[in-house]
This record gives sequence, structure tokens and C-alpha cells, in this order.
Amino acid sequence: MNNSQNSRLEYLDVVRALALILGVVFHASLSFMPIFIGWAVMDVSTSSAVTIFMLISHSFRMPLFFLLAGFFSHLAYYRYGRTAFFQSRLIRIGIPFLLGWIILRPLLVSSWVMGMESMQGDVHIWPALVQGVRSLLELPSSLLVGTHLWFLYYLLVITAVVVSLRIMLSLNSKVESKIKYYIAGASRWLSRSPLAVVLLAVPCTAILWHMDTWGLDTPDKSLMPLVPVVALYGFCFIVGWVLHSRIDMLKDLTKLRISTFVCSCIAVVSCIHLSGYEWQPAHEQYTMLKALFLFSYAVMMWSLIVLSIGLCRRFVNKPNAWVRYLSDASYWIYLIHLPIVIWLQIAVAETSIHWLLKWLLVSGVTLTVSLVLYDILVRPTIIGRVLNGKRKASVIGHGLRQAKH
Repeated sequence: MNNSQNSRLEYLDVVRALALILGVVFHASLSFMPIFIGWAVMDVSTSSAVTIFMLISHSFRMPLFFLLAGFFSHLAYYRYGRTAFFQSRLIRIGIPFLLGWIILRPLLVSSWVMGMESMQGDVHIWPALVQGVRSLLELPSSLLVGTHLWFLYYLLVITAVVVSLRIMLSLNSKVESKIKYYIAGASRWLSRSPLAVVLLAVPCTAILWHMDTWGLDTPDKSLMPLVPVVALYGFCFIVGWVLHSRIDMLKDLTKLRISTFVCSCIAVVSCIHLSGYEWQPAHEQYTMLKALFLFSYAVMMWSLIVLSIGLCRRFVNKPNAWVRYLSDASYWIYLIHLPIVIWLQIAVAETSIHWLLKWLLVSGVTLTVSLVLYDILVRPTIIGRVLNGKRKASVIGHGLRQAKH
């Protein structure tokens, strides 16, 4: 492996942080939808603009995360070896999934209880918390229901599948060489194409067709993996895996092209216009409209992924201590944010403040609280070692010690 593959790509720290923090902002927006979607609480102030934001952000934030997961998994697999790779995945993904689920599920169940109560005019905090704890006794029914940690479960599944396929290929050197040759050729041609996002969208459109909704399904109802979800996020993971094997292809694919911006704009406008037809199954052109929407959705997904990486590579590709700090913290922030978001949404739901101010308040306070908890309770402790690979000094603690001296 060449030096460029071993050197740290600073801009990918930014991309990873943005992908996870966007998830916080996304969840913070759900209570401001103009229609009730089954979320824990619905605010008195809503806006159709939130629907557009959710449509766009949901299309690419998790696919981008899984692409980066594939990229960094390839790096770890070939840098540390197979055994160390599996150990690190179990520690950094498996432990947060299991412990995070046990700790967060009661908090989230209680949040849903309080949210439903708030819409009826009264909230009982302690009984809701007790009900949340009691939900642990209902195992194993509804194991993933009410949590956002399904992404870790699917990451474990997809990682295991991809690495198993890689090991199987290594058993036959001739087949392995041929596949590597074809993948390298196709990837090189694809990454240099000005219409790469359109070409990448084709297989994703076929996968999206089998989702339950128009767009990306959220597989938080069962431990039985949903095949379309595994296929789509697995495809993104494999793209990231391949891109790390040839950094030059990553640079070619994420080059800022006018064609990518044009495709993105057309796809976004098309998705916004066509999304309403999902609720009109009796429409005589329903099948064609669905196909057009899903293709536009896939183009939107890939164009926003490419633009996110390309813009970060162009403008924030220098070592920065604060950027690296935020990148380290982003994993913890995403793990812990959801109950904080819902509690804050419940607190402001009945106030007369404009929805945008509430949205900014919920997002800002959640990020601030999560960062403080990270710096004090996670970064310098064993939790930080599990999440980030090693313990690091607390910035707040260091500042307080400096102030004393």
C-alpha cells in the first residue's frame, strides 16, 4: 500500500463529523413536520420547509456514513490485519451497540411516553422513566423498536458480509486477480466520468424499488436484516472499500464538476415535485412516477455524497485540532443525542416561539450538552478508548487546570 493510502485525509474527518451531526439536526426537525408521522411529539409550530429538508438530508447522510465506513474499514483491514480488524470492529461497533441499546432504550421509551402525554396536555416524568426501565423486561420482543442504533447493527452485518467475501476470494488467486482487474478498470472509468453520479444511481434505483417507502427505509423494527437496506448500504460500503484501495479514484470521483452540481439541482427539484405522488397509488401513471422519483432520489443521493466530499476536500483539507476533536466527538454525539433531542422537543412543543428558532435551539443545545458530556465523561476515559481507539485529554479539564495555575 502506498504512502497516500496510509496518510491521514483530513477532509474525511470533516465529512464524517458532518454526516453524523446532520443526523442530530435531522432528528431535531421531526417534531416540526406539518403532518404527524408517528414521532414522539408534534410541535404547535410547523413548516413544509422541514419536509423538504428531511427529504434531501435523509437521502444521503446514512449512505455517506456507510461509504466512509467502507473506506476506513479497508484502511484498518490492510493496515492492522484480519484478526486485529475484527477485534477493533467488535470493540468500536459491537460494544457501543449493546451497551448503548441497554442504556438508551429506557430513556427513549420514556421519551415517547412523555411525548404522547405532552400532546394531550400533561407530562409525568417519573412514571414515564419507570415505564422506560420496565420495557427492558419485555425482551426480546421489539428489540430495535424505538432506538436509532440500528445503523451499528447493519454496519456489523455488512462488514461481516464484505470481509467474508474478501476472504473467500483470496482462496482462489486466479479468480481474485480477475475480479480485481475488472473492478479496477470499471472503477477508474466510472470515477473519471462526468456523469458518475448518474451511473452510480442506476443500481441504487433498482434497490430502492424494493423499499417499503419512496426513499430509504429505516430498519428499526426487527433484528432480521431487510435485504434492500443491506443491499443499498452494502453497495455504499463497497464503493468506499474500493475507493480506499485507489486514492486517485476518490479524487477523480469527488472532483467538483459543473455536471455534478447540475445533476444535483435537477434531482432535488424532481424529488420535491414528485414526492407527493407517493400518496396517490390510484394515479394512472403511478408506476412511472415512482420510477422517476426513485431514479431522481438515487441521483440526488450520489450527487450530494460526491459534493460533500469534494467541497470538504477543496476547502477544509488542512490539519486542524478542533476539526479532529469534533470528528472524534461526532460518534459519541450521534449515539447519545436522541433522548436529549426528544426531551427538548417536548419542552418547547407548546410554546409560541417560531419553529425555526425552536429547531436551532433544540439542535444547538443538544450538540452543546453532548460535547460537554463527551469532553468530561468520554474523551479521557475507557469509553473514549472504545469509541476512538485511545483516551485523550479533556479540553475542559485542561483549561481548568491552566486557570488554576
